[in-house]
Amino acid sequence: MLVQVGSHGSSPYRAFFVCGRKPVEIIDNRALQFVTRKADQITALIPKSKVIARKGDQAKIIVNWGHNEAKLLRNLQIKDVPHPITGRYRWPGVYTPFSHQRETAAFLATHPKCLVLSEAGTGKTSAAAWAADYLMRHGEIRRVLIVCPVSIMDTAWRSDLFKTVMHRTVAIATGSRDRRIKIIDGDYEFVIINFDGVKVVRAELEAAKFDLVIVDEASAIKSTGTDRWKALNTLVSPATRLWLMTGTPASQSPVDAYGLAKLVNPGSVPRFAGAFRDMVMYKVTQFKWAAKRTAQDTVYRVLQPAIRFTKEECLDLPDMLYTTRDVPLTKQQKHYYDVIKKSMIAQAAGAEITAVNAAGLLNKLLQVSAGCAYTTDRDVVEFDVSNRVNELLDVIDQTAHKVIVFVPFRHALEMLEQQLAKASVSFRSIHGGTPASQRSESIKQFQTEDDPKVILLIPQAAAHGITLTRADTVVWWGPVPSAELYIQGNSRAHRAGQTNKVTVVRLQGSPVEARIYALLDGKIDLHQGLVDLYKQEIA
Repeated sequence: MLVQVGSHGSSPYRAFFVCGRKPVEIIDNRALQFVTRKADQITALIPKSKVIARKGDQAKIIVNWGHNEAKLLRNLQIKDVPHPITGRYRWPGVYTPFSHQRETAAFLATHPKCLVLSEAGTGKTSAAAWAADYLMRHGEIRRVLIVCPVSIMDTAWRSDLFKTVMHRTVAIATGSRDRRIKIIDGDYEFVIINFDGVKVVRAELEAAKFDLVIVDEASAIKSTGTDRWKALNTLVSPATRLWLMTGTPASQSPVDAYGLAKLVNPGSVPRFAGAFRDMVMYKVTQFKWAAKRTAQDTVYRVLQPAIRFTKEECLDLPDMLYTTRDVPLTKQQKHYYDVIKKSMIAQAAGAEITAVNAAGLLNKLLQVSAGCAYTTDRDVVEFDVSNRVNELLDVIDQTAHKVIVFVPFRHALEMLEQQLAKASVSFRSIHGGTPASQRSESIKQFQTEDDPKVILLIPQAAAHGITLTRADTVVWWGPVPSAELYIQGNSRAHRAGQTNKVTVVRLQGSPVEARIYALLDGKIDLHQGLVDLYKQEIA
């Protein structure tokens, strides 16, 4: 509370001192004003600074709000110094950053080693791109290595970099070892690589000496005993900036936090993982451990510095967020996909393609992509879809709330039931053959109880008339031919009663899936352009 001060015989700044220390204030987006006991140190180090009032050992000072000045003030342990990126950066790109993205970018630019623990769909990639660009502009860093899953190398990272910092050079280090090395040795400012690719070219990455390493979906390196963690650890020196990004740092156990803390804040955890386990867990039986009551506080403490936003806290986010993940077809899927495609090419050369013929063959490609195909005798051939299963499990693991998974084919759904059971994921499923009473019970249980976390649905059987607002993530195992089914399916979560932002995740591994998702984005049903889509596929 301000103290009223008379003008006679009083300094006009007396109230400022009497009221105690005020936070740092921004003046005209150009200068910082605050009270400090370090005024003489500041004016000696920062030419663009001036003391405007003194009282005892305290002084009111005004300092130019620039990158170097803010850095010096933080080094002098002046608290609450706002980062100049929030007011002095032009935020390039096609998007206007949300307020939480500005705050996240400022946090990243301030902390050389830190974690971003915000939920999926909050725009972490764009915030990191802007923060890296800011540091490049000020000569703090020259090159950035981004380590992430294969599925988001192009659709998330390269796409977002092109939309935010399009003036920077970007390349994905994928393919053969020689191709990866060529990209790493090139002049690209941002190099994107997958987790297992780091092991392939570890020596070359070490030699390249990237100034900043960003690890997205960092829960993939939570265990210090894995080759992934060890390979990444060799790339990070004390001088290397390291930003780890994950919405679920300890989703399965408090012990998961150990590997992340060991990279970002190694002094906060014991030397060995077993000692950390004893800090956060206690032994129930010979083979069973449980979390201590203090485990959450311990995890919070060791995972610092960190910033986190939930989707609910990001008030300026759109209600629906869309993301696409590229999931490569397995070798077996690719073989049969190519066989069907050759038959399509042969058929196109011999006769006019009708919508009926196009629909049948395109549907075969979609079936192979989803993991199963029906023969002319209605037998079912299953394919190895381990890549897609692993991607779905990652999405489920990274999601704090419940998940809806739409699966376009009945047998693919049944196959997925087996995979989720094997992974100990609690789920219910609804398809055309599910009795009405069982359907109602599954929906009620999903909406009112903690388990199941996942509900598997055939779109045609459950895209209309049901409410599943306990979920804030909708996953499409593969595309559907109907724009109405797609829109209505997303509306199972995005409807009255939903308190969170909804994220729609689309899995794609084949060209035909990508083309159909593009049609759905334009609200175009597949049947409206079957022949054209057929010709595009065989071109």
